[in-house]
Amino acid sequence: MDRPTELVPLRYVAIDGRGPEDVVADVRGRVLTGVEDGRILRIDGLSEPSETRVEVLAETGGRPLGLELHPDGDLLVCDAERGLLRVGLDDGAVRVLADSAAGERLRFCSNVVALSDGTVCFTVSSRRYPLHQWIGDIVEHTGTGRLLRLAPGSQTPEVLLEGLQFANGLAASGDESFLVVAETAAYRLTRYWLTGPRAGHSEPFAENMPGMPDNLWRGTPDGPIHVALAGPRVPPLDLLHRAAPAVRRRAARVAVRAPFRPTGAIGVLAVDDTGRVVHHLARRRSGFRMVTSVCEAGGRLILGSIWERGIAVCEAPGPE
Repeated sequence: MDRPTELVPLRYVAIDGRGPEDVVADVRGRVLTGVEDGRILRIDGLSEPSETRVEVLAETGGRPLGLELHPDGDLLVCDAERGLLRVGLDDGAVRVLADSAAGERLRFCSNVVALSDGTVCFTVSSRRYPLHQWIGDIVEHTGTGRLLRLAPGSQTPEVLLEGLQFANGLAASGDESFLVVAETAAYRLTRYWLTGPRAGHSEPFAENMPGMPDNLWRGTPDGPIHVALAGPRVPPLDLLHRAAPAVRRRAARVAVRAPFRPTGAIGVLAVDDTGRVVHHLARRRSGFRMVTSVCEAGGRLILGSIWERGIAVCEAPGPE
């Protein structure tokens, strides 16, 4: 992978809430996000700092993570406590689309994508650890992540793929022939074919990434898939992942009780539908930590973080 270019911050926007884990942009350049106390927020006027305003659109009653704007104007929400939700942006109404799959409760829904035929696909990061113990799954390397599909009109999700290492961000290819899912704990993106001769099969899409891939975002079908890198590679963790399961379980019990503070190293990738890296932006020492999401709005990159109390506005990369 080529040497990254500098990720240049422009300003920080406080939002009166902690942990804007995912950020998505609407057609008017407004940014939507969910925060720790369950609120769904919309941030407008990012192009003019003096005019920036934050409004509350809804409250999920849980912990919203991944977001996706549905073509009909509603918002799809992966809520770590309540499951897959649909939120009306006009009236704030919250409806549960699915709260269980394959006979068990959804405990850690992570990211979601809507396809043009009305199908909704989403990820579950872990079947063993809840959100507040996410680091336990990363350390233990449980491989209990899942990719699920909810057909139009159905209330029962179908499991498409399991055994994923902390399944996280999700995006569709430009022609919707496959999905790309981030496996955070494996430093890779995985492709799952929806159509064609390999439909129902998966394969590596981008491996050996320079950091832990988190949420994915695609602005247009012909644009790249943006990949937020939540943290750098950690060599001792790589070694631990090759240890016996019992060793990893003991280490995970320690990790969930230990204080955690993210590093100042952050990064953003953009890849095309062949898995080729279009852009790689990085910053070794950033005051804005643990970038869990990225989108583009108003010609700027917008960064979200499950750690911070606001979002960061950065320079967008130039033409490739």
